[in-house]
Amino acid sequence: ALPICVKNPIGVKLGPTVSPDDVLGLCEALNPDRVPGRLTLITRMGATKVRTALPPLLEAVRDSGHPVAWVCDPMHGNTFTSGSGRKTRDLDDVMDEVTGFFAAHAAAGTWPGGVHVELTGDDVTECLGGSARILDHHLDTRYETICDPRLNARQGLDLAFRVSELLSAR
Repeated sequence: ALPICVKNPIGVKLGPTVSPDDVLGLCEALNPDRVPGRLTLITRMGATKVRTALPPLLEAVRDSGHPVAWVCDPMHGNTFTSGSGRKTRDLDDVMDEVTGFFAAHAAAGTWPGGVHVELTGDDVTECLGGSARILDHHLDTRYETICDPRLNARQGLDLAFRVSELLSAR
């Protein structure tokens, strides 16, 4: 029988409780030949944990020499149920996690490779805050998602401008 060898790119989601040893074990198992571009590590830490949970991971992977792409998913770690009972996210928390992601990379001397968000160009009211000023009582107005709450077009632009500021500061 031929050995099975998967060579496609792989993305792994990392939460705030993962340890540096766990991440290094994943890097070794999923990319033992250290092929650049093969492994993407997607952090989902939450705004309150990214500044403490991410730096040890960045340092461990950097020091090991594993070539990974780092991506921030600031949506999932900041999901909660609003007072009105809707699954939502607050744009301030999303932007705070992105800011913490960039700050941790700056401190570690590593590169923040990307940001993953759920968004739509539609005028939905699924996430709180931003220049759209969506409040809890607005969520029912145009809450259309069947799965995860998305940023609307204005909130997406708010986030894009913040990411642009963070990139230009590097």
